[in-house]
Amino acid sequence: MPLSRRAMLALPAILATPAARAQPGWPARPVRMVVPFAAGGSTDVSARLLVPKMSEILGQSVVIENRAGAGGTLGSDAVAKSPPDGSAFVMGTVSTHVLAVGLYRERLPYDPVRDFAAVAPTVLVPICITVHPSLGVSTLAQFIALLKANPGKYSYGTGGAGGSAHIAAVGFLNAIGAQAEHVPYRGSAPMLNDLLAGQVAMGFDTPALIAQHHNSGALRCLAIATDQHSSLMPGVPTATEAGLPGYKAYSWFGVFAPAGTPAPIVAKMNEAVRGAVTDPAIRARLVELELPPIEAGSPADFSAFLRSELDLWVPLVKASGATAD
Repeated sequence: MPLSRRAMLALPAILATPAARAQPGWPARPVRMVVPFAAGGSTDVSARLLVPKMSEILGQSVVIENRAGAGGTLGSDAVAKSPPDGSAFVMGTVSTHVLAVGLYRERLPYDPVRDFAAVAPTVLVPICITVHPSLGVSTLAQFIALLKANPGKYSYGTGGAGGSAHIAAVGFLNAIGAQAEHVPYRGSAPMLNDLLAGQVAMGFDTPALIAQHHNSGALRCLAIATDQHSSLMPGVPTATEAGLPGYKAYSWFGVFAPAGTPAPIVAKMNEAVRGAVTDPAIRARLVELELPPIEAGSPADFSAFLRSELDLWVPLVKASGATAD
């Protein structure tokens, strides 16, 4: 792997390349940023926080276009098939550019490596492991012991089959050598309702969804599945600290252009994305919303990261049996 996930998150911002500085005339008109999900979701929220600063840096408007459908693949495909002239970009995610490869085994209309030019990542959202208090466990180690002693007895909920939370759960169960029943929901909100009611024993989702209920005692978040703690639940350990080293689970967002977009345009947009992500006011708001920003380097770094993510997650998607075909 050319770049480790840990190193990816710690990459320093780099100076604009000479090619980026020497790209005159672009953008001469507003740039379209496709968000392949509905307005109001975390991908959309993060994009709307970033694009004003991106517009300022570019000296031209960046206009968000929500184009939802087919798990984010509809809008992503539209950008993949757009002219490679810097007129259109997409705010891709781990779902659209990694998990979809395993889910849409016959019908995925694009290849995330071949059909896109990676520009820059924006945020990385952790997944947390949460249980209902009725299980009587207060640590991840106790929970793992309970699952291993009772194979198949307990159920876990996620916001949908094949989503990042589902694949996170599959990875967790594989890592500890345990079995549990998956209960997929049509979104995180109904999953949360059943988790609060004890209809499912455990849930996998983001700290932003869980924090209020963990802090009130209605639920127990046992671990955050990244190297960083949650600002909303600062007392919750990482999975490594909780005794499961190496286990990571998260979603990420990042900007992609159609393949064939000139390198100077990609580099200039990379500069704009990094400038927005590192802006102190924007960073503070992203952290407040539990959308931790990624300070990344070059387009090549992001491309290498994408390939490593495909190697990691696609086998887990296929092992889960989830499919969108």
